[in-house]
Formats: sequence, structure tokens, C-alpha cells
Amino acid sequence: MDLKERYNRQLILPEIGEEGQARLQQARVLIVGVGGLGSPIALYLTGAGVGTIGLIDDDVVSESNLQRQVLYNEKEVGLSKAEKAREHLQALNSHVCIKAYPERLTAENAEAIIGQYDLVLDGCDNFATRYLINDTCVRLGKVYIYGAIRAFDGQVSVFNYQGGPDYRRLFPDEEEMYRMPHPPKGVLGVTPGLIGCAEANEALKIIVGYGEVLSGKLWQIDLKTLETFTILI
Repeated sequence: MDLKERYNRQLILPEIGEEGQARLQQARVLIVGVGGLGSPIALYLTGAGVGTIGLIDDDVVSESNLQRQVLYNEKEVGLSKAEKAREHLQALNSHVCIKAYPERLTAENAEAIIGQYDLVLDGCDNFATRYLINDTCVRLGKVYIYGAIRAFDGQVSVFNYQGGPDYRRLFPDEEEMYRMPHPPKGVLGVTPGLIGCAEANEALKIIVGYGEVLSGKLWQIDLKTLETFTILI
């Protein structure tokens, strides 16, 4: 396959070009959770030609996932998300190295896994994993791209980027976060799609070096009104 033709539409962007494409090829990113958020993150970073993409998720595909987790299909219910995602992504772009970790990110394996990557993207759905990602990234000097959703709302930020704030600046009281009531599980399918794409965009900006990175800021969107808000952290 002619790689210049494959990536033509982004190569002709002056912000990317051949130098930016080479940076993408050399980049190594880890996606923690390959569900509603992780699906669009993985699809677009694979399509863009990010050289190495790690996928960590211990879950299996369930029927209720299919409304928003667009990497999977009905025949894959009950199968490993990490493994099936790897298959689909490798078929999308054979020039990208996709690594699957069909396990949960834990305090025991976090440093060994995260240490292999430049950026970590948040596709998870719980505070404990986010604090674990954050603290590991701080210790190892890695960038953490955060995304979270609820129903029709979502938010994105970038932590530990060039001396910028980390997740604990935004949510300093870990125990209080654990005491918060769990929100309803309902979510519009496009909500994680939009937020996952925003996370992927932050990764591309950091890797290639274009635009303004969401470090020190929290970007939020309400999909009912399409109102957006950006607050300083």
C-alpha cells in the first residue's frame, strides 16, 4: 500500500505534513478501557497512523455495549474487548502495531504497562482507575489525557503535560469521590463518541505539535444544547 496515498488527506495539512506523520509513526499510546470512549479513540488514532497502540481492558462485549461501543458487533458478545478490538484495528491499518492486554490495570501492573508508552488515554469509567493512571503517569513522567461522560454530558482535559496540573488538582479529595453516589448508567451513544474523538484530537496535537493543548483547562459539553464551557484548573 502507498502510505502517502493512505494518509494523503492529513499529509496535505500544513500543520501535519510528512514530519508530523513521521512523529505519529514513532508515537506509542495506551488506551485504558476499550468501550464507549476507547472505541473512537482507538479507531481514529489507528486511522491516523499512530505507530504503536496498546489496549487494556479485562471486560467482554455485552449486548448493551453495542449501542455505543462501535468497535464491536453482535457476533462478538461474550468475547474479549481487548482482543476483538485488536483484530478490527489491525484490519483497519496493518501498518500500526496493536497490542492487546485482556486484563485490568492494577497497582501491580500499572508501571510496567504504562512505562512502555508516551501518552495514556482515559477510556475507563471509575475514579479508582483514574487516580491510578494519574499517579502512575506522574511518577513516570507520562501525559494523561482524561475524558469522562454522563448521559448527555462530557468533559476532557490533559494532565501532567509539560509541568501542568494533574488529575488530583481537579479532584483533590479521593475519598470524597468514592463516597459520591453513582450516576445513572444511561448514556446517549454519541456522547462517548464525541468525547473520545476530542481525546484523540488532544493526543494528535501533542504528538504532532499543532494547536493548543487542553493542559490546565477542563473542556465540557452539553449535547442537549451543544453549549460548551472551558474552566481553568
